[in-house]
Amino acid sequence: MAFPIPSHLPRKKDARDVSTQILTKISETALKDLNAKAAASWVTELDDTIMLTKKRIHERISSDLPNFERQYETSVSVQERLRSLSKNVNVLSESISDPESGLVPNLLNTLRSHSALAQKAADARARHGALAHLLRCKDELNRLTQLVEEGELPEATKAHASLQGIIKAAPEPLQRSEIMSDLKRTSSALGNRTVEQLQNVYSRCIVVSASEIVVRPSAQVPQSTSAFPLSSIIASMAPPTLATHISTLRRDIVTYCIEYILKQPVTISEANPSDISGPVEHRLLVYPAPPQERDLSARLDRLTRAMTFLSERLFPHFPAAERKSLSLSLSTPLRTAVLNHLLLPHLPSSLWELPEYLLLARQAVQAEDEIVVRMLGDTSGERSIKAWVDNVGLHYERKRRAEILDKARVIVVSPEDEGKSFRVEAPLLLEETESMRATEEKPSPANGTTNQAKANGHASTEVDEAESAWDFEDETPIQSEESSTDGWGFDDDVEPESSAEEAVPQSNEARPEPAEAQAEGQESDDPWGWEDDTSPTTGNDETVEEPSWDDPWDEKPSEDQPVVSSPALAPKPAKGLQKHSKSRPSSSAIAPPTSAAVAQTHSRLPAPGQAPQQQLPLPAPTKPVQIKETFVVSGRTRELLRLVEDVLREGADLVSSGVLKPSLSSEPGNVIMQAAPMALELFRALVPVVNATLLQQSPKEPMRFSNDCRFVGQELERIVSQLTGSKSAARVKLEEGLESLRVLADSWFEDTIAREERSIEELLDDAKGFIDTTRQERYDECESVVNEVLQRIRRVAPQWKAVLAKSKYYDALGALVETAVSRILGDVLALEDITEVESHRLSELCRILNTLEGLFVEDPDQPSFIVSYVPSWLKFSYLSELLEASIADISYLFGEGALVDFEINELVKLVRALFADTPLRANTINKLQQGHPVGG
Repeated sequence: MAFPIPSHLPRKKDARDVSTQILTKISETALKDLNAKAAASWVTELDDTIMLTKKRIHERISSDLPNFERQYETSVSVQERLRSLSKNVNVLSESISDPESGLVPNLLNTLRSHSALAQKAADARARHGALAHLLRCKDELNRLTQLVEEGELPEATKAHASLQGIIKAAPEPLQRSEIMSDLKRTSSALGNRTVEQLQNVYSRCIVVSASEIVVRPSAQVPQSTSAFPLSSIIASMAPPTLATHISTLRRDIVTYCIEYILKQPVTISEANPSDISGPVEHRLLVYPAPPQERDLSARLDRLTRAMTFLSERLFPHFPAAERKSLSLSLSTPLRTAVLNHLLLPHLPSSLWELPEYLLLARQAVQAEDEIVVRMLGDTSGERSIKAWVDNVGLHYERKRRAEILDKARVIVVSPEDEGKSFRVEAPLLLEETESMRATEEKPSPANGTTNQAKANGHASTEVDEAESAWDFEDETPIQSEESSTDGWGFDDDVEPESSAEEAVPQSNEARPEPAEAQAEGQESDDPWGWEDDTSPTTGNDETVEEPSWDDPWDEKPSEDQPVVSSPALAPKPAKGLQKHSKSRPSSSAIAPPTSAAVAQTHSRLPAPGQAPQQQLPLPAPTKPVQIKETFVVSGRTRELLRLVEDVLREGADLVSSGVLKPSLSSEPGNVIMQAAPMALELFRALVPVVNATLLQQSPKEPMRFSNDCRFVGQELERIVSQLTGSKSAARVKLEEGLESLRVLADSWFEDTIAREERSIEELLDDAKGFIDTTRQERYDECESVVNEVLQRIRRVAPQWKAVLAKSKYYDALGALVETAVSRILGDVLALEDITEVESHRLSELCRILNTLEGLFVEDPDQPSFIVSYVPSWLKFSYLSELLEASIADISYLFGEGALVDFEINELVKLVRALFADTPLRANTINKLQQGHPVGG
């Protein structure tokens, strides 16, 4: 809908005129309405409109008649003036453009005549100037040609320069002429001929090579009858050519007179043949000498003699500016050559060679004063040789440090040789009770081996890797040649040595252990299940009964080491639970060394086969007992420790010798002794990088690297404790390295365990929470997963056992088993509903891991001590029983305090998942929610 226009606004008038309106009416009239009357009306309308228009015009003129008349007169006047102006313009145009009498044609003719005359005058002047310049060029060219043909090379050089200047100053028209091009070619040819002759004469006057240095004071040009002095020949050369020859001469002097003499032994002799007029030439001959030269100071004498010859026989022939420039340009290369070819290459690597080298260094400083300052005139004050010699002790120590670090790098990055691996003993503190001391027995040495080696610190023995096999799976233990002859890994006839190369002293640190941890008994009969094929016999062919100690740790008690033992507590089955006894784990009677935290955590846990209410007697007062355990380390650690001790010894010897004087930057020996902690830093940094792939793929290698760090840290602690006197300078860095090694050993040990734990977690992820095991295919999947976890642990266990100490091994293995059982516990307890079929199958899945209990058995006659290392083992073992137990059995176990490992909410959730909603289940849940019995 259109917006209505307000009434007060003006409307647009009809733009159509009268004729258009009438024509529109005619076109809109139908044929039947078209008649004379209509046509007459239209004609009348047109006449009326014409009359009205005329009337309006007359009215408009009459209303303003004076203005109309004035405008009319103005229009007539403008027309008259326009006609007069047009006539005048035509006359003016004819007077200017007329071809005969017009102004413009006459002016153009005059300008053309003047331009032609000016061009003729310019051509005449240019021709005269060119001819005059050509005449000068001809005269100068004739003079240059005559001098060149007569062999007057110095004058010819000046004439050529003059001719070149004249040619360059030629007028512009002449520059592009053919005759000037020919003149340039002739002049260049004569100049090149002169330069060539000068170079030929220069090359005959100055000869510098590896065999001789020749300087001729004068020379004769072949075309000339007179000889020219060398100075005039050099002065005649063009500056660019002379600069090129000086640069070449400088290079030859540095190569043949400085570096060649300093690099190798030579013999120098001087010859000066002469005639009536004086010396013909000055010659310095250089012959190679035998290579067995030991006096390096003779090279400085020969260098001084060669530079004296150059400064007296050669340099005076050069102009003053070039002579000073050449002399100063030789100063830096000479200093550099003395340092790089004499002092640095012969910097000694041993202390006994240092005094002789210091004498050579002082002679090099004297040579710098004599040659650079006096002969070459270098007064800049730069004394790089003297500055280097003032710090020669620092340079010597830095070189030794670099050599030591290179050797350490070779040790660290070299592939590990399994044959060089060896076992070391580490002390371990246990707590001995009074009852243990009452049953102590003193063991006899096996195979006649005494314990004196251990007392003297010889705790490391080399064993083959296969000796550490634990008879898991289908592996067969293979003993090395050394271990087959001596169960202890020591030779009976070898006396203890005091050198650090063979002895690995024990660390003074000992780890506290709980009272429950006890040493193995003396009379253990083949605790690992291996029987020796042969037994030692006496001289009367009587068989001697000896216990077998063929185990990876080789922890046989010595005469001065007490055997700690305690009577085993026989497990007592709980009443009413006999039907579950066959699958119930046994508690530990004799446990290997373990950490105090683990022992305290599980000392209160009752075994499933033991009455929960039975209380153990309080332990008797204890005292620390030291036992020893062994672990495998790489052969590179022995070489690295030997290198560290050699470095500290070398630094102390350097200080005590007094050969080097203390400087402002550091004391003698400090830089060398810095190589000791640096070598350890290389070990910590490079081994994980070089062996990254092996450390990621093998479970054993990271543990061995942890052992390496632990062993190096123990030995480093011994080394630091023995640092006295000058060796104390490296104490701070070594102590920092000691702490870093401890952290690195622990981190690799823990990271390896964490990596294996992640592998087990990933395997158990495929079980999908053990849900829906009613279906056979789901049960098969879960069974396959649990078997894979079992096999994974059984594959890792022998590899760790082959390298780890006993306490570390059980800690690591226990953490691995704890990860598996905790995950299964959490998944099973998280199930909302468990059918009868599922409960039986879940129980069977849990029992698959019961075989892991055998990994924590050392004596077949004693029960497993897995509960000391796997906190959730009792809880896991009870879970398999609870899944198949009745609600009455669960209530009984709870009342007896046997389920203290379970949280109340876990038991309530398990009961709700296993049993239907009945009053009995409700009563049981109410009983559970009241909390564990206080007596339990």
